[in-house]
Amino acid sequence: MNWEVMESRFDRASGTVFLEIRETDKLWEGLRCPQEGGAVFCYDHTERLTWRHLNVFEHHCEITCRLPRGKCRQCGHVFRVRPPWEGLSTHFTKEFEAFALLLMREMPVSQVAQLVGETDTRLWRMLFRQVDAAYAQADFSQVCCLGVDEMSVRKGHEYISVFADLLRKRVLFATEGRDKETWVRFLEALEKHNGHRHSLTQVSMDMSPAYQGAVAEHCRNAQVVFDKFHVLKKVGEAVDRARQAEVRLGGKGVWEALYKSQWLWRKNPENLTEAQQERLARIKDKNLCTAKAYQMRLVLQDIYRSVHAAQARKRFQVWCRWVRWVARFHNRNLFAAMVKAAQMVENHLTGILAHWKWGLTNAFMEGLNSVFSATKRKARGYRSTTHLITMLYFVAGKLRLPQS
Repeated sequence: MNWEVMESRFDRASGTVFLEIRETDKLWEGLRCPQEGGAVFCYDHTERLTWRHLNVFEHHCEITCRLPRGKCRQCGHVFRVRPPWEGLSTHFTKEFEAFALLLMREMPVSQVAQLVGETDTRLWRMLFRQVDAAYAQADFSQVCCLGVDEMSVRKGHEYISVFADLLRKRVLFATEGRDKETWVRFLEALEKHNGHRHSLTQVSMDMSPAYQGAVAEHCRNAQVVFDKFHVLKKVGEAVDRARQAEVRLGGKGVWEALYKSQWLWRKNPENLTEAQQERLARIKDKNLCTAKAYQMRLVLQDIYRSVHAAQARKRFQVWCRWVRWVARFHNRNLFAAMVKAAQMVENHLTGILAHWKWGLTNAFMEGLNSVFSATKRKARGYRSTTHLITMLYFVAGKLRLPQS
């Protein structure tokens, strides 16, 4: 054995178990210089160092050791011998780091710190080192189907752009902003991890002009696929604006009919409760424009059930003409948002129809938004964007953790 326990003692005052460890002579038989590979001998020892270990029953446990320093017989290089129990953080053992990482996947870091009796600052430093080491080893050579979406950091216009491998369902890269520069930073990271920008064949995204321009400029083989969920989301928002306009401009009885009905129009009919179905039926009897706009959203949603792109193209074109035709015979202000949504569909039809060829969606990206919204609520927000991005890699990057 290269190491041995010299002493094991329990300190009642602090409730801590101490394990005193030292090296044996056998350590030097197989140890070699990290620079020249030559034989080494014991040069001296460091001061007494301490590592937090897993608890012994309910008591804290700490390993203490004066680590030896070796010296190469050939080049004279002096180095500190790294013990087999030391994690990436100099304060914790590998086992303690693995336990803390397991807890941090499920709990806010501040709560984990209280549970294990450490400061959250130390745990964040450990997490940064673990994620940085694992991310450096990530391989992006097989990435071809990419998803990109923006994620809100906090209230206001603060966003990060998140890039993900849609086939392997993992986050590849995240950075501040949502402009073309975010793509430049992503492509640098992609190629640093053995990927190539021209290996990207499909990119699923929303209608962001900055994202579209970056793909056209930097990724010559990539086909832009406009995400189904973003298209339906935009049309759903248009329905809500139609409702708001009708509440403002509608005649007698409109306000009473539409009062507190916004969630009614965001659901599909099969997801409505019995009370909501009854209320929707009453509203339809009043022949309101909001109900017509809601029906337009349902028809658009049904178009995505088309078997092939040619059929979908015809149905999308008919849908756009139908929206304009209905708007012509009603107060145009009420249907202005729906007409704008129809124009959006026409302008992006090629990318929308690419959904039938590749079958890509940003469902994974939308799931990330839900996960991190819940995580931010539990943790009452992150201290900085760096903390959020690190947690994003940790939870959804499929990194090989823990690192040793």
